[in-house]
Amino acid sequence: MEVIFVLRKCVNCNKQSSWYKIYKYFLWLHNKSIECDNCGAEHKISIPGRFAFVSLTVIPAIIFMNYLSPFGNFFVTLGIGIVILTVGSLLTPYFVEFKEAV
Repeated sequence: MEVIFVLRKCVNCNKQSSWYKIYKYFLWLHNKSIECDNCGAEHKISIPGRFAFVSLTVIPAIIFMNYLSPFGNFFVTLGIGIVILTVGSLLTPYFVEFKEAV
């Protein structure tokens, strides 16, 4: 079984967006749109895309730190929670959805 991660494409010209551009959008939590490098169309991350970001980053880290932590040391638990948050955030550009900016 092969798992293939594919970045989202532009709605107008079908050009694939760069991972860095999508990640930077989430990293700085921009409310402005992502512009296509090829055709200049503007896109926003949809509400389900924002939920994908939260479900891959914040929710797993909170669940681990509050309920699943096998460590008695707070700093070890916090460190592993931050690692879970980081890994989840690195995967989010593959799971977000675009909508055309109005």
